[in-house]
Amino acid sequence: MNKRRFIIEMGMGIDAHGQDITTAAIRAVKDAIARVSLLGLREVVALIDLNDMLVDVLIACPRPEEVNTDKIHHALPSGQKEIEVVEGGMVARGHCERDLGDKSDEIIVANAAITVSIDADKVILRS
Repeated sequence: MNKRRFIIEMGMGIDAHGQDITTAAIRAVKDAIARVSLLGLREVVALIDLNDMLVDVLIACPRPEEVNTDKIHHALPSGQKEIEVVEGGMVARGHCERDLGDKSDEIIVANAAITVSIDADKVILRS
């Protein structure tokens, strides 16, 4: 495989109520992809099927073992997805509001780095 990076974008996600690590991670992924337009995959490298792009996701969050990676897969619209979750992010202190589902006063912060690549052997460069 002749893997070539096309874009790299960062995102941040927060779960202020509920202390759900996966929710914060999904929000970080969606934050990153919200700023990306992949029109170059069609106009520059003539990628016909967006499921042929390679999507590498790195998530840094507290308690990475709690992240449901299946839900992260579903948050990404297309591509061949690889997800890695590592220790990082932040736990900040907020206010415990039981009516909003809080179990504690923790605010969970997750970060995501999304890298979209192509297999240069499988695409045609447009001139």
